[in-house]
Amino acid sequence: MDIDTANGKRGNGGSAAFVLGIGGTALLIGGLALAMPEVALEASLRGVKVWWEVLFPALFPFFVLSELLLGFGIVHLAGTLLDPLMRPLFRIPGAGGFVVAMGFASGYPVGARLTSRLMEQNLVNRAQGERLVEMTTTSDPIFLIGAVSVGFFGRPEAVPVLAAAHYGGAMLLGILGRWRKDPEETGAIESTTTSAAVTGHPRRGSRVRRAFSAMHEARIADGRPFGVLLQQSLQSSLALMMIVGGLVVFFSAALDLLLHSGLLALFRDTVSWILAAVGMPGELSSSFVQGMFEVTLGARAAAQTADGGSLLPLVDRLAMAAFVLSWAGLSVHAQVAGLMSKTGWRYGPFARTRFLHGVAAAAGVYLIWPLFRFGEAASVPAWWPAAGDTPLTLAAWPPLMAAAVLSLLIAAGLAARAASSLKRRILNK
Repeated sequence: MDIDTANGKRGNGGSAAFVLGIGGTALLIGGLALAMPEVALEASLRGVKVWWEVLFPALFPFFVLSELLLGFGIVHLAGTLLDPLMRPLFRIPGAGGFVVAMGFASGYPVGARLTSRLMEQNLVNRAQGERLVEMTTTSDPIFLIGAVSVGFFGRPEAVPVLAAAHYGGAMLLGILGRWRKDPEETGAIESTTTSAAVTGHPRRGSRVRRAFSAMHEARIADGRPFGVLLQQSLQSSLALMMIVGGLVVFFSAALDLLLHSGLLALFRDTVSWILAAVGMPGELSSSFVQGMFEVTLGARAAAQTADGGSLLPLVDRLAMAAFVLSWAGLSVHAQVAGLMSKTGWRYGPFARTRFLHGVAAAAGVYLIWPLFRFGEAASVPAWWPAAGDTPLTLAAWPPLMAAAVLSLLIAAGLAARAASSLKRRILNK
């Protein structure tokens, strides 16, 4: 991803300042690593452990599966079926519905991976792809439930609050984004991503028949035998996982070096003052700072934040965890940027929306909180996964989440179509 693409249109002076800033930051972190090698080594080993034990088993199957689904034309089938529902909701072609379901089910950065492939196949244009990535960069349900709610907080009953705030905030921003105008998004470009363009038969037969026709034509256009398709899917997915692992290790080491050097003290103090000004405990500033770099460290810090030996109120800690999960950390931002680097994608709108998602999710926790009553021994539904659940039990959550998201999209899309039809009838009278 070139500098101009990542940061929008800027002059030569702005590009030079950006390059100098990145170079200076890299030089600073390199100097800190030389000055504190033991800190860098310990943080790097911790990053490798997180990548191998958490990210690799969680992301690798979805990377392979997404490549196979694209090769077999399943995305084209889903795009044709969901097109009438996705456009009224998000002003995005139907193929985006598949990305939303997979992104919510498997977590970051799978949504970015699928979106980049759709953009490469001209199923979505740049503006649509940017909005799609902004909406689908979310935590996966296994991490939100098993790691954060159960593992870090030890409160499974808090899952509905955290999930509703996090995923609801993403859907809300996706709906609001449909009214965002982009100077490069013209009607001519918009029309190229309709289901008609995908199928090649805009008015022929039922939608289901056109959907299967689109899948068949996409499979013929791909042309790779299953063995070759599987081999290339494994190779590309392994290469992506190595990139993800390298980014996790780098940001884990960079954060620890900056924290131990004390260079983030002023930033932490400023954040503490801002949090106190908006009515949140200033002690959560440490979680905010860590979460700006890495989502796992920030969520864990939010769960463990205390004041005077006792933990802060649960609602405040959950609100900060919701912000961290929605912001996703610079480590995830770098993963998304790497996956989207060949598409002309811009980082500026993505970062802005991630911050807005974090604010919306934190506010959502405070809004939803009065609807629930949390006692010291709150009852937990039998179907929530417990800390000792087997991987097989936890593995059932992503397909359930994907099915739930698709059902929600269909219901919301039908409601949006009905409202649009009613509006046209009223205007025509």
